[in-house]
Amino acid sequence: MSSVGSRAERRILVATRSRHKLDELRALLHLPDREPVSLDDLAIPDDAIEDAATFRGNAILKARFYAGLSGLPTLADDSGLEVDALDGRPGVRTRRFAGENATDQENNAKLLGVLAGVVPARRTARYRCVLAYLDPDHADGRRSGRRRYVVTRSGSFEGRIAEAPRGTNGFGYDPIFEPLTEPVGGRTVGQMPPEEKNRVSHRAKAARAMARYLREHAG
Repeated sequence: MSSVGSRAERRILVATRSRHKLDELRALLHLPDREPVSLDDLAIPDDAIEDAATFRGNAILKARFYAGLSGLPTLADDSGLEVDALDGRPGVRTRRFAGENATDQENNAKLLGVLAGVVPARRTARYRCVLAYLDPDHADGRRSGRRRYVVTRSGSFEGRIAEAPRGTNGFGYDPIFEPLTEPVGGRTVGQMPPEEKNRVSHRAKAARAMARYLREHAG
């Protein structure tokens, strides 16, 4: 793509339109020799069809789709919330729990409404994150006669759903997610400083593992 420019060899496409997610992954990956750019930075209007049944499946779909469009090494994230009392929902529909174009506040409100009256001991939940990486120019990405090889790394973050939102940090369900390291009614992720969240979150764990791979195997 013409928008990639002369520094394409140093860019890595982070397949998101969320500035929050781009900034968070930039800090977590800490790859000073790479320049993370978003879909909007490259003016990519197309959206991958995320119709897999798992976070890993959707992350792989996105990595293949956007690497094909951009020609760049591509890192795709699929993540979400699993609530035990809801048999793992919202799961892959985390971002769309309250509707296709739902805001974070609408998703939080719906989840709190569904869990109204459920005691704290049954409000256990976890964030999950899968990162998928594909370099279309790497030998593994050009395997003849086979689908492109995608590297994945994952992480999880155990907690519970609070009874009301608290805090304005983070995004998504952070204001209603209490880490299990907190007592019932303790701090939500929305009340944690970003640097603390970036030590313990699901995305932090996946990103640390992916950063190790990129430093060791990606030129």
